[in-house]
Amino acid sequence: MTANTQTEKTGPLPTGTRATRTPTAGENPAKAAIRPAKVLVRAPDPLTHSAISGQLAAAPGIEVVAVGGTGPADVAVFVTERLTVDVTSTLRRLKSSLRIPVVLIPSQIDRADLFTAVECNVVAVLPRVAATSERIRETVLTAASGGGVLPTKLLGELLRQFEWMQREVLSPHGLHTSGLTPREIDVLRLMSEGLDTAEIAVRMCLSERAVKRVVFGVTQRLNLRNRPHAVAYALRSGVI
Repeated sequence: MTANTQTEKTGPLPTGTRATRTPTAGENPAKAAIRPAKVLVRAPDPLTHSAISGQLAAAPGIEVVAVGGTGPADVAVFVTERLTVDVTSTLRRLKSSLRIPVVLIPSQIDRADLFTAVECNVVAVLPRVAATSERIRETVLTAASGGGVLPTKLLGELLRQFEWMQREVLSPHGLHTSGLTPREIDVLRLMSEGLDTAEIAVRMCLSERAVKRVVFGVTQRLNLRNRPHAVAYALRSGVI
């Protein structure tokens, strides 16, 4: 979860607030700040799709788009009964093709579904019983601006699952959530500081061959091209 994740108790956005987005490459920041958030709606039936699309189309700061319509979407709104295998497959395809945040509006969601939802780029979960027009709008605008929304109970459950995974799955194997071991993190940190293999070996009391094995193991396991790519991966993961 990111640091700017909100719970349902977050105060509403002012009426008429428009989505502010991170500008894409070459895009004017001022233009990005005022452009409506483009939203793609997916629903299990035409009636639900029409209702959700109509509510969003009438909301300020939001533009509903079709697949292949007026430019790329900023957010996908996905309405479903529950997170079935078919729904999960669709979400994975959506993530692969569009790479945009997803607002999930389920009738029911189980604790076991939370990690799966996060893996599918779901950044907000709004239970269907609470999905009023204003709540949907607020949630979509939050997702468009890079935030997340989870009901308080689901957020607590997700954090408990995360803690369990770190304690029971990763730590016993010497792994971090980034997929890197503490030694690998240390080597990559020193590489990011400009040290060469010999200098890293001296600093860590290892042989140069051991340092090379660490770097080779990281690049092979994580399918990274070279040392700079490995350092960039560690930076993006927030471990160095």
